Amino acid sequence: MKPLETLLRSFVELHPEEATRAFETLELADAARLFRNLPLHVVSQLLDRLSPEIAVPLLEQLDPERMGRLISGMAPRAAAAALRRLAPATRDQAIAQLKPAVAKPLKDLFEFPEDTAGGMMTPHVASFSIDLTAQQVIAKIRRTPAETLHYLYVTDRDGKLIGVLSMRDLLLKRPQDPIATSVRFKVISVPGTQSREEALTVMREHGFVALPVTDFEGRLIGVIKHEDAMMAGQMEAFEDMQVSVGAGADERALSPVTTVVKSRFPWLVVNLITAFLASSVIGLFEGMIAQVAALAVLLPIVAGQGGNTGSQSLAVVMRGLALREIIAGARRKVVVKEALGGLINGVAIAAITAGCVFAWRVVSNDTWQASYGMAAVIGLAMVINMVVAATAGAIIPLILKALGRDPAQSAAIFLTTVTDIVGFGAFLGLAAGYIGLMGA
Repeated sequence: MKPLETLLRSFVELHPEEATRAFETLELADAARLFRNLPLHVVSQLLDRLSPEIAVPLLEQLDPERMGRLISGMAPRAAAAALRRLAPATRDQAIAQLKPAVAKPLKDLFEFPEDTAGGMMTPHVASFSIDLTAQQVIAKIRRTPAETLHYLYVTDRDGKLIGVLSMRDLLLKRPQDPIATSVRFKVISVPGTQSREEALTVMREHGFVALPVTDFEGRLIGVIKHEDAMMAGQMEAFEDMQVSVGAGADERALSPVTTVVKSRFPWLVVNLITAFLASSVIGLFEGMIAQVAALAVLLPIVAGQGGNTGSQSLAVVMRGLALREIIAGARRKVVVKEALGGLINGVAIAAITAGCVFAWRVVSNDTWQASYGMAAVIGLAMVINMVVAATAGAIIPLILKALGRDPAQSAAIFLTTVTDIVGFGAFLGLAAGYIGLMGA
């Protein structure tokens, strides 16, 4: 076993990302055995990169002492993410093994949910009191770990963030000059309770390398680093993509089956109910469809075009909400714009579709009158469904946002329901009025 462990150790040290991906494919028992036998610094590298869903079961296999030593070697954000998911009793035992200097930043992170600025910050940040001289600040910088020096944040004696100091201004000052005269007091920060989405927007708009985070009294408690913000932005995008189709936001490719079922089943039930609603519309016209079989052939075209139109509108509005482009006064304008776009596109697509259907029915030996009736029905139904779909794609996320819900979580399901019901209802309803023209 020792040669294998030596090989694994080298693999982790030289290629940590690839090693993490390989490690995630192991069975829990095998992974736990390696956790117990590999050196702590090697396992800590893995833990920093493993998703919490995989790291937590592995930590639970360890005794509290080794768990505490492993957590001490992890980055604070990764350690806090893992500890949040442990059972309270197990978490308390692990924290009891930590030194106070390690335990306090972790406890501070626990105060904030993961989807807030405080939950994604790094608690280790360098700051300098405003009553120091240039020489004292430079001496303190030399003793400060490089990874904590993002900007030269300036605080008062109570730790409240009051400004930022330019490195250029600092170096140009005489050693005994106070730094107060060079402090820029307009500093942008976010409270720890601010949402992750809003914090990322601030960083993106200002192009910050790091963004300071404060508590409710204005004290500097951490910083959001650019690389962490980029990763958080990617994770949020993937989470939105997953929840938009009914998968869980925390679900991963290697999540256990129980997680898959728990996160997906409720939305599958909702989707089933909405499918029955759409099918019930078709059932109302069952007799007519039996008389004119061509209606069944054309139904997917109407519903499909409505679905695509609604999805386009939904994607644009979701992006506008995520980037905070849609302010309260612009919502009506957005809805009107999408409805008008749906109308213009609907007329154009309807003309093409009607022409194709007319030619198809003529080739199928229908009368000119019946062919014209079928073309007119699908053309009008297409326009109605695409206008409604584009409007619904804009309105649904705005309503969910106003209700305090995540628009990504269920907007697509509601949109599909609207487009199917309206598409089927419009097409079959118009067909019932034109059934005489279609020769039934």
